[in-house]
Amino acid sequence: MSKKVKVSDLVAEFHLEVICGEGGLKRPITTADLYRPGLEMAGYYEFHPTERVQILGKTELTFFDGLSQNDKIDRMTRLCAPADTPCILISRGYDVPEELIAAANAQQLPVLRTKTATTIFASRITGFLENKLAPTTTIHGVLVDVYGIGMLISGTSGIGKSETALELVKRGHRLIADDAVEIRQTADHVLIGNAPELIRHLLEIRGVGIINVMTLFGAGAVRNVKKISVVVKLETWQQDKQYDRLGLDEEMTQIIETEIPLVTIPVRPGRNLAVIIEVAAMNFRLKRMGYNAALQFTNKLTESLAEDMDDME
Repeated sequence: MSKKVKVSDLVAEFHLEVICGEGGLKRPITTADLYRPGLEMAGYYEFHPTERVQILGKTELTFFDGLSQNDKIDRMTRLCAPADTPCILISRGYDVPEELIAAANAQQLPVLRTKTATTIFASRITGFLENKLAPTTTIHGVLVDVYGIGMLISGTSGIGKSETALELVKRGHRLIADDAVEIRQTADHVLIGNAPELIRHLLEIRGVGIINVMTLFGAGAVRNVKKISVVVKLETWQQDKQYDRLGLDEEMTQIIETEIPLVTIPVRPGRNLAVIIEVAAMNFRLKRMGYNAALQFTNKLTESLAEDMDDME
C-alpha cells in the first residue's frame, strides 16, 4: 500500500506560506513528480499533467508578466481549473499574480510560496514525496545490520529470530527492528526497512521480556533505517529435505515488487545461528565483489576430473 499525502503535509514539512485557497489544503497528492507549466503559460494545455504539484519559478512568472491582461486571466483560469491539481507553488519568494489568486480562490486551490530557489526546492519536495508515497508493507521478522549488510531474518513464531538478533548485537552488530519491520520500496526498487515508532530499539526475548537494546548495549548497537539486501529464512530442520550444500543456486524472494536474495537456514540444536548469519553476510559481500567460493570449487573440481580422465587415457 502507499501512504496518503495531503497539501497540508507539504506546508508543515517545508514551512510554506499559504497565500490563498486554505480550503483546499486537504487535497491529496498522488505522485512525486512535479511540473513547471511553461508551455501552459504560452497557452498550450494539450498534455498538461494536472495531477502533479505545479511550480511557478522565475522563467514562468517572467514570461507571464509579458502577456496581455486577457491572456493572463485565461492562463491562470485554465491552470487552476482541474479538480485533481493538488496545489501551485511559487518559488524564490516572488510576488503572486493577482490573476492567479483570483482563479485559485474560485477553485479553492491552495497557492503556496517559498523563498527557496526553484530547482533546490523541487529536489527537496521530490525526495519528500518519493519517501511518503513509496509502496510500503509490514513483515513479521527481525532486521539487523551485519557487517553493513541489511539482513531480514524471517521464520515462524518462536523459532529464535529475536534470540539470534540478540546474539548478533552482543557480537557488535546493530538492530534495526524486531517483530514488525516496516518496509518501503523506493523508485529504483530498493527496499528500506525500519521499526515502527512504538517498538523502536526494543527486543522481545521469551522468558526475559522486552529489553531496550540501546539502553543495554549503547547507541552503537542500533540504527533507525537500513537497506535490506538479504532475507534469511529460519526453518525447523527437516530430515527428509535436501538443503543446498554448495550455494551455487541463488534463491530469490519477492517483497512488494522487488526480487531479493533468500538464504534458508535449517534450525536444529547445536547450530550457532548468529555465526552462520555473519558468514552469510560476508559471503554475500564477496559475491557482490566478484568472488564466488562455490563456483570456484566446482570449476576446480571439473578441471581435476578432466585431468584424471586424461591420465586414464
